[in-house]
Amino acid sequence: MTAVSSVALLHGEVLQTLMVVLDWVGTLAFALSGAVLGVHKRFDLFGVLFLSFVVAVVGGMVRDVLIGAVPPVAITHIHYFLISIIAGLITFWWYPRLAPLKHQMMLFDAVGLALFAVTGTQKAIDHGINPLMAAILGMITGIGGGMARDVLAGDVPFVLRGDLYAIAALAAGATVSLGYVLGIPPSVPMLLGAAICVFLRLMAIYRGWRAPASRWGKNEIS
Repeated sequence: MTAVSSVALLHGEVLQTLMVVLDWVGTLAFALSGAVLGVHKRFDLFGVLFLSFVVAVVGGMVRDVLIGAVPPVAITHIHYFLISIIAGLITFWWYPRLAPLKHQMMLFDAVGLALFAVTGTQKAIDHGINPLMAAILGMITGIGGGMARDVLAGDVPFVLRGDLYAIAALAAGATVSLGYVLGIPPSVPMLLGAAICVFLRLMAIYRGWRAPASRWGKNEIS
């Protein structure tokens, strides 16, 4: 085996490990966000666990179906289920200890969004999807769980209410796709894209950055 092939093999192993770690952390982050909302809405134990699981996996499942990676990894690997159930149980029984950590939970959600967006984009690229569409699939991976969470909880999806949520996920995916087009090793644009996504979410949370919203409401149009 040549030195070049050895380096390529090592890089491939590092990238695979990085994607697994980011995927697990993102799953935990989204599972917690779903469970917290379920408790806040006074769901029963099953409802909290169900919401935790759905939020953790639905974005990735949609992506896998669209790129032809079936059955989706979320239902072929038990750790996604276990992570979400553990997160749901912890939240259900120890919610009073988590409730004061509102800002930390929002940061955790931002991290989950970022990690799902970059890993979703990279997986789409690995399956031969056009880089532009891969970035959009990365965005869908990131926001899918949150949209399902809000719909199941009876709220207008957070992603549609002006905060830099979908835009932040798309920026992360676009960074990964641009790195692929430029021939940059994937781990670099993945980490950079995740950092950009978290930065945009923090600016939305703490500085009030928002996407432009329509000036006209439904009652203002005859």
